Amino acid sequence: MMIEIDGLPIFYREAGERGKPVLLLLHGFPASSYMFRDLMPLLADDFHLIAPDYPGFGHSGAPADFTYTFDSLAEVVEKFTARLGLERYALYMQDFGGPVGFRLAAKHPDRISFLVVQNANAYEEGLPDSFWATPRRLWADPTPANRLAFAEVAMSDQALEWNYTHGTADPSAISPHSWVLQRALLNRPGAKEIMLDLLVDYRTNPERYAEWHEYFRTSQPPTLIVWGRNDEIFPESGAHPYTRDLVNVDLHLLDTGHFALEDHAEVIAAHIRRFGLEA
Repeated sequence: MMIEIDGLPIFYREAGERGKPVLLLLHGFPASSYMFRDLMPLLADDFHLIAPDYPGFGHSGAPADFTYTFDSLAEVVEKFTARLGLERYALYMQDFGGPVGFRLAAKHPDRISFLVVQNANAYEEGLPDSFWATPRRLWADPTPANRLAFAEVAMSDQALEWNYTHGTADPSAISPHSWVLQRALLNRPGAKEIMLDLLVDYRTNPERYAEWHEYFRTSQPPTLIVWGRNDEIFPESGAHPYTRDLVNVDLHLLDTGHFALEDHAEVIAAHIRRFGLEA
């Protein structure tokens, strides 16, 4: 489905009946709502599921004059929830979905029923130099040359496939549809520059960690963590610190990688159904 937010076309997927508990699904980089294609039908009997594509991602608009920052993405998603009349909802956050969703939750804690965190970081321990040294160099010196070099590291055909297959028990069983779709979308004019703008702006997220921790401690949202433990981008070290600040936290480490829904959708759906209907 498509609606306009301030003249910007925003595509979203929807499943389940209105009136049931709402679960807002926030995707990662450089994915789209397509990543929730298997999860949504598994939960449609119990939840009203809504999965938007951010500006510049998937089938949403990608205007050249939009400011591609996490603040801007969160603002669009906030207006999106208002347009759809979502007064209370749970958040499923993966990768980029974390900094988008945590901005929403910290701003409107009364709207959040529970959180699902899937390889979405909110702690310094989750950004080890083993992976994040290269992004930090880009953050410190985002020259055109460094942007070009990082684009090759983060968005080459090989990198897109690796994002989905690394850490899985059987990489040959992972459908190539996701990275083939991403490859096509990233080859659109200006698409890689949009992603690079956001990768540079990711440096603003650690600056917000203290604010998000305060939200966790003050509001104590019930939180389900379903984390691919073999992820090198957001490793297991980022999952455990949530238990420092949250009381009602249910942590599950899964034998998979960054995009855990590719081979653990049924497992994750079962956890969400059990945890979410009790939250």
